[in-house]
Amino acid sequence: MKKLTKVGLSALCGSLAAVASANAGEMTVSGGATATWSSNSSDVTGNPIGINSGLTFGGSGELDNGTTFSLSITHADQDAYSVGSISLTTPSMGSISINQATGGAGIGGYDDKMPSAWEETWGTSLGTSIDLAKGVGSSMNIQYKTPSIAGTTLAVAYSPKNDGKQNNDKGVSAATSSNLGRGYDIMLDSTVMGQNLFVGYSTTERSAGNKSGTNADPQSDIEEGVAGLILNIGPLKVGAQATAEWEGEEQVESGVAGYRNVAYGAAFNVNDNLSISYGRMESKKGYVSQINNTTTMEIDSYQIAYTMGGATIKIAETESTNNGYSAGTNREATTVALSLAF
Repeated sequence: MKKLTKVGLSALCGSLAAVASANAGEMTVSGGATATWSSNSSDVTGNPIGINSGLTFGGSGELDNGTTFSLSITHADQDAYSVGSISLTTPSMGSISINQATGGAGIGGYDDKMPSAWEETWGTSLGTSIDLAKGVGSSMNIQYKTPSIAGTTLAVAYSPKNDGKQNNDKGVSAATSSNLGRGYDIMLDSTVMGQNLFVGYSTTERSAGNKSGTNADPQSDIEEGVAGLILNIGPLKVGAQATAEWEGEEQVESGVAGYRNVAYGAAFNVNDNLSISYGRMESKKGYVSQINNTTTMEIDSYQIAYTMGGATIKIAETESTNNGYSAGTNREATTVALSLAF
């Protein structure tokens, strides 16, 4: 999205001399809007018209020693401010960020990195209820990322309580998901000669008092992992990745043992304006009661996007088998979108 305007902090502060030291900073605003038409077969569509509007506010500044800081806040989909982060970047030492975002830090930003012309296979109008590896990304967390060395970065994220809660200032998550404790993510990302390799791991502690059922091992915590490769071959980008999640929590006979996702994607830039893609996601849900008692949801999506300046027209044809991990439930959907950036 393009920058809309920049406002110097000194103009905002006026004659307030107490904050004169902030004059080196600036604020930016960018935004966009998308209108969609969705047609879902074998399901009740209702009114097919939808709209998304979003604004992102960014603030940045610099300290005397060259250290930079930034703030990012996003408002999207008629929601409250849904994403926020504060980042401090020190020369030659990397960055530290405090994140109030859903799935952005740690392995959460790599739940599906496959190339596409528009959205992830599961991100169109076809509701799939897919389970994705998020690590600490869905909870308040702190992340440290090293500087890029030969195209490689290492990120370590930590959440004191990985309970999926986003806190405002002076707020705490209290007893939310009381059985969950600390969470740790580690993520390695390497891009060499345009080829991207990534691998990550996450673990979340669960309290001994909630380790019941057939898997009451006090060392059995939630574990997640991700690994993938994206290749750039001229105008063609192809990729494959796999994620795995061991639930750990209260493994009673009827409980869910975990999930395994395998994704593939290929996107081709026909020219500067036109791109096409194909993506596939296979998500397997496993249960405790029987090692072979699983349900695999398969999602295929063909997409096309055409850009005209600040406007983009996008179309996705998506179909799924065992949709929502419900055996025999098959769905198809056509989604058309017009997006405007400003």
